[in-house]
Amino acid sequence: MLKGIHPAISPDLLKTLAEMGHGDEIVLADAHFPGHSVNGRVLRADGLAATTLLSGILPLFELDAYAPPLVMMAPAPGDTLDSAVEEKYMKIIRAVCPDTPAPERVDRFAFYERARTAYAVLVTGEVAKYGNLILKKGVASHSS
Repeated sequence: MLKGIHPAISPDLLKTLAEMGHGDEIVLADAHFPGHSVNGRVLRADGLAATTLLSGILPLFELDAYAPPLVMMAPAPGDTLDSAVEEKYMKIIRAVCPDTPAPERVDRFAFYERARTAYAVLVTGEVAKYGNLILKKGVASHSS
């Protein structure tokens, strides 16, 4: 056990986060997301909420300051979003990174394409509709 590492961060996830470089993306996928179909590097965090994983990842992970650091799926035509999903993510994100802009929203197929080129997909236990979130890694400051 390492000190200062959230217990939800598995050794494989910690290794993956460390391997990622500036501009690389990781998908925090909900439990319904076709992670294994869209990306060859899939980590499993079944049963863990995306918020729990965000709480563990963000103290270790600098968000990109040069490009939109967050991406979420836009609702399908005729569908609605539960605004509480984004709100709960942003509450955790802004506690660590206060100036982070709201997520960019892209349609489902554009989201899948981003997931194909992401460094990794982390399948969570999140069951909220449109609960998928992409994080883009930035450059850690010297003061971190």
